[in-house]
Amino acid sequence: MASNVAPWDDVKYLTDDEINFFLDDLDHNNDGLIDYSEVEQKLDKVHEEIAPKALPHHLHHDGREDLDRHAFLRAIIKSDKNRIPRAEFAETVKSWKIPSMKQDQANDSEQKDYMRKMGIWRRMKSYWAVHGPEIAFIGLVVAMQLAFGVWQFVKYLTGEYYTRGFGWGVVLAKTCAGALYPTFFFLILSMSRYFSTFLRRSYYISRFINWDLSQEFHIRISCVALVLASLHAIGHLGGSFVWGSRKENEDAVAILLGPDAVPRPYINYVKSLPGFTGLTALGLFYLLSLLSTPPVRKWNYEVFQMGHLLMYPIIGLLMAHGTAGLLQWPMFGYWLAFPTLLVLTERIVRLLVGFHKISAALQVLDSETVAIRAKIPSERIWKYNAGQYVFLQVPALSFFQWHPFTVSTCIGNEMQLHIKTDGNWTRRLRDLAGKDGIAQIQIGINGPFGAPAQRFYDFSHTIVVGAGIGVTPFSGILTDLQEKDDKAHNGPGLDAPITAGGRSTSHGSHLIGPGEDGLQDSSVRDREKVSTGAPIEDANHRETLTKGGNETDNHPSDYRRVDFHWSVRDKNNLLWLSDLLNRVSRSQQWHAQHHKEEHGPHLDIRIHTHVTQKRNNIATHVYRWLLEMHRTPEHPASPLTGLLNATHFGRPDFIRILDRHYEEMKGYKAELVRKDKEKWEDEEFKVGVFFCGTPIVGEILADRCRLLSARGRTDGSKIEYHFMMEVFN
Repeated sequence: MASNVAPWDDVKYLTDDEINFFLDDLDHNNDGLIDYSEVEQKLDKVHEEIAPKALPHHLHHDGREDLDRHAFLRAIIKSDKNRIPRAEFAETVKSWKIPSMKQDQANDSEQKDYMRKMGIWRRMKSYWAVHGPEIAFIGLVVAMQLAFGVWQFVKYLTGEYYTRGFGWGVVLAKTCAGALYPTFFFLILSMSRYFSTFLRRSYYISRFINWDLSQEFHIRISCVALVLASLHAIGHLGGSFVWGSRKENEDAVAILLGPDAVPRPYINYVKSLPGFTGLTALGLFYLLSLLSTPPVRKWNYEVFQMGHLLMYPIIGLLMAHGTAGLLQWPMFGYWLAFPTLLVLTERIVRLLVGFHKISAALQVLDSETVAIRAKIPSERIWKYNAGQYVFLQVPALSFFQWHPFTVSTCIGNEMQLHIKTDGNWTRRLRDLAGKDGIAQIQIGINGPFGAPAQRFYDFSHTIVVGAGIGVTPFSGILTDLQEKDDKAHNGPGLDAPITAGGRSTSHGSHLIGPGEDGLQDSSVRDREKVSTGAPIEDANHRETLTKGGNETDNHPSDYRRVDFHWSVRDKNNLLWLSDLLNRVSRSQQWHAQHHKEEHGPHLDIRIHTHVTQKRNNIATHVYRWLLEMHRTPEHPASPLTGLLNATHFGRPDFIRILDRHYEEMKGYKAELVRKDKEKWEDEEFKVGVFFCGTPIVGEILADRCRLLSARGRTDGSKIEYHFMMEVFN
């Protein structure tokens, strides 16, 4: 029986008490015998409880599948008896080597203990590694707001004629105006995708500015701008306009605005160019904010998008607002010019490419996912890469709606998107595929934007740690790496159809495959060989694995290793990306078998999925492990997750994971030194650690990377671990 237990020497398996609790649930009448039929029923019950209902599985009670289920249960029970003695069954359960439920509790406790034992300086450095870029950028924005706000406050508070002519209102209004200069600059700049895409090519700038939080930042700074603009209006309407219209203040007003400006009644201030443009801009700003609220966006996305067109008249009014130069030279227009030009250019480009339709193939992959594959026209000057994102328009659904999606793969000029159909627009997109699940459609593509993990390709060895769907760009990078490796070394290709948990992807032969099954003819026998029914992780982790970390002494010269750790709370979060990960797993197994006798695979991708949701019921805990182990050649994917690779239940212990990785890298570095001592003995060996997830895990990883790098300097291996925080929205 294949086990998906993590390969640590100190795994704690089910205790005697836990096994007894499990047996008590089966031995209701306390007669010391376990009924096989009840074990079978319990397995089905747990499967119905925790398995994804939308995914067909191989535990249905019909024909061969029913026989497979019986064969599986009999194999793990190791008995043909219908009533099994309790003591004998207890030994069988113990032989399954299922981790104790206390193991996850111990991991949580060790994680908290690790953080408590960190010194204050280590803790501060780890905190900064995770939160530093965001804090630094927000600090810059706030510092600029305060600087310009304080400048205007001091100027108008200490200017005798300002307060004599316009009272307290001018101080409040101008203080807010000073803070509004950088506020609107960053607000508009946060809307420019091309600008962020260009600047994030610089690693150091991207460490300072977290471009992936631009949407969240845009929302927050918009709220700040609305508050400041409202206070600015209150300062004028309730203060300076009232004060400046009084007869006793005419002399002071005349000194500031000229003798022709007085007398000036209140309504004249409101009807003036600054007054009219300011009030109109504020009113439109409130309307735009109302149309941007979640209820409106959910009700009608087009209204939400069209509402944002109000920003252009708002910007024009704000530029005109200060041109009168009544109290100081016009300044606002200079702050708005650069970001407005960027955003306007970008929107014009999007409008134009909307008229340039591209033919694309739409394919339904499963109940939650569709794929779009298209060839990018040669006249597009930008290079598309996996992990970037594009704005997608489907005219058959709406000409005005553009939605961002991550590029899954991009080989040459052929690009593929995987889209989760969990919204109104995406469900309508799925319906375009019709009953056959496949269709040719016309699309508009605007992009590419972003460059998540822009330093990913700088390292030949990387560790990716992420949670939930935030690691979607990394799944695109993995498939891109695998596709290129398949093409370079005659692999089966990611287009090979995969049977996952009873799920047929036969539509893929119409969409993408050369030949009936998408494989080259010479690969058919090999594909059948690798469908053993065992979790692919057991095949990849690897027959040559040793405790010392020396997996082989004959790696190819272009060897690249990627450890991908994906943590999700619930198994359903795995389903919509399972197709991508399964394609990588299938190719990885093919290469592992075909290159084993030569020098091993050129690309070594190790996918680890961790379901962290706790199960308090011992029976559910045991049966989900058994269900995860149930693989057959016809249904090689997990009936729980739909994944070909093994799934680990519980929180990953990243302290041990990184320590083990270090030992393996140390062995690989020694191999390189043996092959070419002059080149590698004094050469630094760099490992990139990319993280997207909860802050506490990031702090542990950042600290561990520093400690392992220090260990590399001490033991002479010169292995360095570079921690990089990634955030994807």
